[in-house]
Amino acid sequence: MKPLTSWPQSARQKIIGVFTDIDDTLTTEGAITSDALQSLHNLKAAGLMVIPITGRPVGWSISFASTWPVDAMVAENGAVALLHNAATNQVNKIYQQDLATRTHNFDQMQRIAQRVLKEVPGTIMAQDSSGRETDIAFDHSEFHKLSQDQIQQVLQLLKHEGMTATVSSIHINAWFGDHNKWHGAQWILKELRGRDLKQELDQWVYVGDSTNDQVMFEHFTHSIGVANIKRFEHELKHLPQYIANQERGAGFAEVANALLQNSN
Repeated sequence: MKPLTSWPQSARQKIIGVFTDIDDTLTTEGAITSDALQSLHNLKAAGLMVIPITGRPVGWSISFASTWPVDAMVAENGAVALLHNAATNQVNKIYQQDLATRTHNFDQMQRIAQRVLKEVPGTIMAQDSSGRETDIAFDHSEFHKLSQDQIQQVLQLLKHEGMTATVSSIHINAWFGDHNKWHGAQWILKELRGRDLKQELDQWVYVGDSTNDQVMFEHFTHSIGVANIKRFEHELKHLPQYIANQERGAGFAEVANALLQNSN
């Protein structure tokens, strides 16, 4: 990972949009900081698209999708997107899976969640579980601590059940389907603008902080980790190209400033 300051000005000037993680990237201690929120406003004012993409649930995300200056918000690791209609002040939900598939998967996920709680002592569901529609989540660092051995036991069980599973900075998330943050990013840009993200990767940047961001680090030409990504460095097969000097919300603000200082 190279220092953010080494990101060439010529590359920054081509950027038209920012995809970003939320927890421990935009937020610090569970809340968005004033500098990170102001950075979202500044990016939008400069004409850049801004799309947070998170493992957090739909229910948790709605209030932020309706109040933050963003073009859309993708929740539950790419499964569902939230679009704010400013005229009606309503947030509309769109899904990658149809209703029948979601209903079937939801029932199966509740069964598997109970199996995890029973078979891996010490596990608890994430506190935001009631707002989840297309995945399940277990808390490992937000309000409850799991050891690395416990995390690996949970992952093994989930994958044995045929689920896709990832570990964020706070949760273990699992779902049915091959979608992920990368697929979600491509999907939402196609939905919003009818454009192919893979054809314009030199014009986008991704900012993240943990292992469930590595699929984005792998694919994005311009990828940046806030400084707290160092705690996951040994677990990542794909590292971000650059690293901010500061952590969490302050790190995101640092990235935004780097872009805005070089905007056309």
